[in-house]
Amino acid sequence: METLQTGVGPVRGTYLPSTTENVLWGRLPCETDEPVLRVEPGTEVTLDTISHEGILEDQGRDPRAFFTAHGPDGVEVLDDAVALAASDYPRTFGVDGPHVVSRPVAVTGARPGDLLAVTVVETLPRVPYGVISNRHGRGALPGEYPLEGDVFSAFSHLTEDGTHATLPLVPGGEPVVRYPLAPFPGVLGVAVTGPQRPHSVPPGPHGGNIDIKLLTTGATLYLPVQVADAMFYAGDPHFAQGDGEVSLTALEASLRLTVHLDVVPAAEAVERFGEVVAPIAETTDLLIPTGMDEDLDLAVQACVRQAIAVLGARYGMDPRLAYAYLSAATDFQISQVVDVVKGCHASIRKADFAGATR
Repeated sequence: METLQTGVGPVRGTYLPSTTENVLWGRLPCETDEPVLRVEPGTEVTLDTISHEGILEDQGRDPRAFFTAHGPDGVEVLDDAVALAASDYPRTFGVDGPHVVSRPVAVTGARPGDLLAVTVVETLPRVPYGVISNRHGRGALPGEYPLEGDVFSAFSHLTEDGTHATLPLVPGGEPVVRYPLAPFPGVLGVAVTGPQRPHSVPPGPHGGNIDIKLLTTGATLYLPVQVADAMFYAGDPHFAQGDGEVSLTALEASLRLTVHLDVVPAAEAVERFGEVVAPIAETTDLLIPTGMDEDLDLAVQACVRQAIAVLGARYGMDPRLAYAYLSAATDFQISQVVDVVKGCHASIRKADFAGATR
């Protein structure tokens, strides 16, 4: 497959390359950040995204050396990743987060109370490989993994047809394990109020590092707007992820991401979803309310409450019957358990309500 260096290959929308001046590393945008791009609602934006794997200090902060040492002969490394790693970007390892996100895109006219509707239009792998890491006693089994050292990084290369990724059964073995690609951005968000950029790891009402694997091509994420013009950003690209993301990372790899940005006015937002306190996603088949908290039990409870509110707003369903329906018919999945603030999302089948009128 073609390596999508900056400006190389297909670009669908207004283009935002991931040059060092166009990204934040370890922090998310806040109200006082200046946008690097301004668009009208209804615009498609194509963003090059950079994976943090291969550029971090605990991997040598030299992606060309890192991937050349572990990849196949002739592996091509993204120039923008090399440039960011080699820069004097003001970031403190171990204090700031690992994620690289775009600086904000202003969506003209979005206001607090509105929802920013972010539809994933296209997710193109920029390279034919990715990395899954467990580091520094983090993940679902801290103290047990990594088995030795501070970091274990598993390299996963794509099949020739680009539909699957591969892993060996033992380090250095033949890549006999194959699993399907389902690319999506782990970070989609809007700027928070105030002058303080939030850490890139914990998600929240602003979105951020929500790591919901259903946000593949065609899905829409509705984000509660916090500041004027929304100030959208994206990053943390994934080629694949299991619910839970238990070892700490997904299959982390750079994507060329195209999104369609639109605004749902406040009154319409309440009519469609009820009072929105956390991001809500939607696919052709599913409504996907979310809940987030450092306590997983509280995250699940928040998700259930949001699901009840969505069913009431969308279909006029009595909350007692909505609660019963959710128990009988809806899966509540753990989005991730490794980002300080844990995430839960529900998958409500829209087809179950085909006979409902409002």
